[in-house]
Amino acid sequence: MPVDVETSIDIRRPREVVASFAADPDNATAWYVNIHSVEWVTPPPLVVGSQIAFVAQFLGRRIAYTYKVREHVPGVRFVMSTQQGPFPMETTYRWEDAPGGTRMSLRNRGVPSGFSKVTGPAMAAAMRRANAKDLERLKTVLEA
Repeated sequence: MPVDVETSIDIRRPREVVASFAADPDNATAWYVNIHSVEWVTPPPLVVGSQIAFVAQFLGRRIAYTYKVREHVPGVRFVMSTQQGPFPMETTYRWEDAPGGTRMSLRNRGVPSGFSKVTGPAMAAAMRRANAKDLERLKTVLEA
């Protein structure tokens, strides 16, 4: 069963500020609740093809994975995906102007395999909660 979760939030900051901060992998630990470390596999700057390794904690498990940047249109859209691990995933950020600031959308989708396949529906709910927490944290950081 595919998992496809999208969450959005309005942030009272200009789109360029929100997008620049959120798309910078070096800022991930500042706003992603479950990400503990980030390491560039390919050297910065961020371009299509860049690879970034993350270590996270999700559903009580340590997860290490490497994302590859698939698309980067600054201030509009950022897409990265991973092919390895128990849950190949694509993550998409979108930014739009909103009254008083920016609407940021965070979408995660993938097709779980192995044990993750059995827990797909529960995983989607957990991802939705985690994404909402992450976006709330991003809002707090950027509006401070």
